[in-house]
Amino acid sequence: MVCLGNICRSPLAEGILKEKIKENGLPWEVDSAGTGSWHVGEPPDPRSVAVARAHGIDILDQRARQFRPADFRQFDLIFAMDASNYQNILRMAPSGTDTSKVELIMNVVDPGRNRAVPDPYWDDNGFEGVFRMLDEACERIIQRHARG
Repeated sequence: MVCLGNICRSPLAEGILKEKIKENGLPWEVDSAGTGSWHVGEPPDPRSVAVARAHGIDILDQRARQFRPADFRQFDLIFAMDASNYQNILRMAPSGTDTSKVELIMNVVDPGRNRAVPDPYWDDNGFEGVFRMLDEACERIIQRHARG
């Protein structure tokens, strides 16, 4: 799960998917990162923590990190929150085959529409909407990859 700073959207996506993985008893590993380095080592934004908590998900143990080319080796799927981060991730791909691992997360809900998950950093009221978008996307990821 990759966004810009790894404090708002991608920590929510990581927390939501981890919860769904646990509920479904799947042996998956999920992590999140940012394409930027501004917040490395910081916990998620308090507003992301609060909206996750309101939905019964604890993301307080997460710490921001920067996406790195080695992530292509470690993960089978890489979900970007928007087109800008998608392009930044593709530029880091060690090979052309690695680019096939990268997808805009909302394309699992609306294939080919290339919808972005809006960055709620500048909008206190945007976090709940972002949570709902990511919850739907994570449910589709479970359906697509675990349930066939």
